[in-house]
Amino acid sequence: MTTIAPVTGSTGASTASSDALNATQDRFLKLLITQMRNQDPLNPLDNSQVTSQMAQLSTVTGINKLNDLVSSLSSSFSASQSLQAASMIGRGVLIPGKTLALAGGSAIAAVDLPQAVDQLNIVIKDASGATVHSASLGPQTGGIVTFQWDGMNDAGGTAASGQYTYEMQALAAGQPVLGATPLSYGKVHSVTLGAQGAQLNIDGLGSAGLSQVKQIL
Repeated sequence: MTTIAPVTGSTGASTASSDALNATQDRFLKLLITQMRNQDPLNPLDNSQVTSQMAQLSTVTGINKLNDLVSSLSSSFSASQSLQAASMIGRGVLIPGKTLALAGGSAIAAVDLPQAVDQLNIVIKDASGATVHSASLGPQTGGIVTFQWDGMNDAGGTAASGQYTYEMQALAAGQPVLGATPLSYGKVHSVTLGAQGAQLNIDGLGSAGLSQVKQIL
């Protein structure tokens, strides 16, 4: 069963903040009026003092309104992020990683290339670190290059279903390309909402934030 944690609203906090701000303004105005009524006619309040006090109140009011606005935007962003994450349940995603899951004679992974390359080589290894299959994907343009492994090993047999890892080597003009990132594939089975925002729970890969998703398949 897909489970999504509840989203807690901020209506109560916003109302309390507004009430506190109104109370502060009322107290300030009452004190100012009282001070003006009881001032010494021979030594009245200096206009600069009144202006300074009003400016201080305006600053406090502005800061409180800004805080309320930021809180409102944060709540809206969290709600939007939650809806976006929920829509990804059941979808396949690519995130940074070197895991390759073979099931039913098929495994999917990808490489994120920062530029075009002359040669892209893939080496798939089992849990013990032994090479199972090597392949050359030839020249590739920059961006995400997705590849699929049918489970055939270098000996001509079929590898057992399970978890594998892979290494990649990207070459341009005979030199290794820096910044190439291996990507793992998995399906999102649920979403968890917490202090760090929406976290996608991905089969075989654990949890990942929305910002880690490089592509949705």
